[in-house]
Amino acid sequence: MSDVELLSRTIDLTTTPVQTPTATSVLFATAEYAPEIKVGGLSEASSGLVGCLRSMGVDVSVVMPDYGLIELVEAREIPLVGLPSWCPEVTVRTGWSPRSGPLTLISFEGSARRHPYVDPETGTGWPDSDHFFLVFSTAVAAIAAQTRPDVVHCNDWHSAAAIGLLAPEQRSILTVHNLAYQGQTDPAWRHRWGVHGDAFVHDGAFNPLAGGISLADHIVMVSESYATEVISRDGGFGLHERLIARGDALVGIRNGIDIGLWSPAEDPMLPVTFDHDDLAGKEICRKELLRLAGFEHDKGPVLGVVARFVHQKGIDLALELAPFLPSLPAKLVMIGSGSPELTRLAQDTAARHPHDVHVFGGYDEKLAHLVVAGSDMLLVPSRFEPCGLTQMQAMTCGTIPVVTDVGGLRDTVTDTDRHPRTGTGYVATAPTSMSLLDAVHRATRGWQNGRKRASIQRRGMTADWSWAAPSSAYLGLYGTR
Repeated sequence: MSDVELLSRTIDLTTTPVQTPTATSVLFATAEYAPEIKVGGLSEASSGLVGCLRSMGVDVSVVMPDYGLIELVEAREIPLVGLPSWCPEVTVRTGWSPRSGPLTLISFEGSARRHPYVDPETGTGWPDSDHFFLVFSTAVAAIAAQTRPDVVHCNDWHSAAAIGLLAPEQRSILTVHNLAYQGQTDPAWRHRWGVHGDAFVHDGAFNPLAGGISLADHIVMVSESYATEVISRDGGFGLHERLIARGDALVGIRNGIDIGLWSPAEDPMLPVTFDHDDLAGKEICRKELLRLAGFEHDKGPVLGVVARFVHQKGIDLALELAPFLPSLPAKLVMIGSGSPELTRLAQDTAARHPHDVHVFGGYDEKLAHLVVAGSDMLLVPSRFEPCGLTQMQAMTCGTIPVVTDVGGLRDTVTDTDRHPRTGTGYVATAPTSMSLLDAVHRATRGWQNGRKRASIQRRGMTADWSWAAPSSAYLGLYGTR
C-alpha cells in the first residue's frame, strides 16, 4: 500500500459535513482527562472531543482509573460482574465532577497514585504500570458488557487491551495519540485474553497497542500526516506492518482544541483579554511575561516553549538556539516538566545565558497560558508529533508558531515564506537545530515587518481550530464497522 493510497483515506476536515449522531451512547476510556488528570495532550484531546460530542447530543460516558485525586459529587457505586479470576477486586464509582461533569472512576488495590505513569520523587515509571492498565482495560470491557454502549472508544495502550475482551457485536474505536508508547510486557498475559490472546503478541511480548490495532473496527491517528507517517518503517515504531494490514480501517483525524478554554477574548488566566481586532491586550500579556521572566522590555521577539520535557519534543533543539539569541535578537522562555535530564539541561542553559533564556520551574496551568498568549512566537521543535495542540492554541492567541515539518504540525501550520497569502507561521524543514535556527531567523525578520506580522496573526486567530469538524468525523466512524 502506498502513501498516496493511505492519504486518500484520511478525512478532510475542511469538507466534513456536520454529522447527525448515529451512535447515541459511547463508552470513552482514557488514562487522562483535563482538567482532572493532565500529563500531556491526551488529557486535553479527550476532554475536548467528549465535550463537543456531548454538545452534539451524544451520550458519552467517560471512564478512567481512580488515582485517588478526584472528588465526585453524588457518587454511587456500580456492582461489576464478569471479571476474570486473576483480576483483583474492582470498585466502580460514577458521579459528577464540578470541574469536568459526568465521570466514572475505576479503583482497585494500588490504583491510588500521585501520577499516572511515573513516581514523582524519582521520575521513573511505576514498575506495575502493565498490571495497572491491564486491570483497567479488563474493567472497561466488563462495564461495556453490562451497559451495552453503541461504541467503545479506547485511547492509547492504556485501554486498548479492552478491545480484545469485547463481545463480537460491540463496535470499537481506538485513537492512537502517540504510537511510541505501546505498553509491552510479559507474553504470559496472552493466556488471560482468551481467543484474542495471540493478537496481542508482538516481537515476543504482550503488546496492548498492537492487539488493539489488530482488533478495533477503526484505528484513528490524530492527524492526517501522522496517519501517513505510521505506515513507514521509520515512523511506525515496529507496528507499521500491522497498520498497513488494516487497510481502510486506519484513518487520520486531526485533533481540535477547546476554543472556550483558549480564547484570548475570554481567558480568565490572562492578565487582560484581547481579540484579533484589538491586540493591545496581547502586548500587556507580553510585558507581564517579560517581567516574570526577569527580562527587560526590548524590541526583539519573545520565543515561548510550552511542552513536556521529553526527547520527542525537541527540547534540546530549542536550547541549542541560546548562543544565537543575542544576535537575532530574541528571548527564550520555557515552561514544562518531564525528563530529569532535559530539565537539568534547560536549567543549566538558562544559568549560562541568564539574559536570554528563562525556564519556569515545573508546570503551572495559568503560567502556561501566559507563555502561549504573551510570547510573540511559539517554538514547537518536535522530532515527531502525532498532532500537537500548542501550535493551534498559539495561533488562536495571535502567537506565531515556528514548528518542524512533521505530523500534525505539517497539517496545521503553513509556512509564510512559501505561501505568503495563506501562511500562518514558519516551518523548519527538518527537526535539527540548524533548520530550526533558519526558521527562527525567517520568523524574526517577518515579525519585524508589522504589516506582515498582523496578517499572519489574523489568519491564525480567525481559523477554526475547534473540535466541531473532528467530532463530526468521529461520528461518521461511530456508525460504521
